[in-house]
Amino acid sequence: MVDDPFQYGLLCALAIALLIAAFTDIRSRRIANWLNGAIALGAPLYWFASGMALWPDVAWQLGLALATFAVLSLLFAIRAMGGGDVKLLTALALWIAPASFLKLLMMMALLGGVLTIGLGLWHVARRQKDKLTIPYGVAISLAGLWVIYGLIQPALPGHPIAG
Repeated sequence: MVDDPFQYGLLCALAIALLIAAFTDIRSRRIANWLNGAIALGAPLYWFASGMALWPDVAWQLGLALATFAVLSLLFAIRAMGGGDVKLLTALALWIAPASFLKLLMMMALLGGVLTIGLGLWHVARRQKDKLTIPYGVAISLAGLWVIYGLIQPALPGHPIAG
């Protein structure tokens, strides 16, 4: 649960960055390096605001990001995932605790499947011959927003825990 205004503000900034990532991925099928870099560079501020200890908390976040990058780089190498998507998920791994990151991955897979089916049907209905490209940053961003909402929701006015 978020109990610090600075921490809340950082999560809101992350949410805005995810919305920008989704919209730019829809528009150009690219997620800018400056945006992924800003998300990654914001993580240490979030660690500080959250009171995370260097060991083991920050070490877990760094390990999760490294593992995420390693696995997704293999998917990038076989052209199963775009580079911006790899960098966006790696940057998110710096922010989100391992248990919540697993939830993010599951939600991302579900949303990505729905997105792929929907765009595939649209592609067929319009009888397009070019290769179908999926803006997977949309699924990543929506899953990230879902996790962020789960973090801030108890602190929102009207929630029983918030008082």
